Amino acid sequence: MTTLKAGDIAPNFSGLDQNGTSHKLADYKGKKLVVFFYPKASTPGCTAEACDLRDNFEKFKANNYALLGVSADSAKAQAKFIEKYELPFPLLADEDKSVIQAFGVWGPKKFMGKEYDGIHRTTFVIDENGIIEEVISDVKTKAHAAQILK
Repeated sequence: MTTLKAGDIAPNFSGLDQNGTSHKLADYKGKKLVVFFYPKASTPGCTAEACDLRDNFEKFKANNYALLGVSADSAKAQAKFIEKYELPFPLLADEDKSVIQAFGVWGPKKFMGKEYDGIHRTTFVIDENGIIEEVISDVKTKAHAAQILK
């Protein structure tokens, strides 16, 4: 699980979004970046989280934040997720899990008594200089924007 914490330098990630556009940490210099990892596009918890961020997107923009969602879904699944819920931010299709592993959010999980490896729903708030300001591992899917914009 993640060993990254507030004060650490954010991983110098690079990944492709739903349209094949590259995103890397350096692209966001001078902005605050919210990188939120979620287990699977279009599932109930992930949808609640993404829609809460969408509904508060103007507040994020007004406060100089950029948002970037990441899961191991295909670009096609991410594009569908964006289209269906009109999400105003890019979603990385991290199928090789390079970004997921760089942030340390892949690991054992339990669901209905079964243990398996998966993405831990975790959000990283990165400041204008690429330093992690906050790591939110107890994500409240329906009120996540409030957790970030407190």
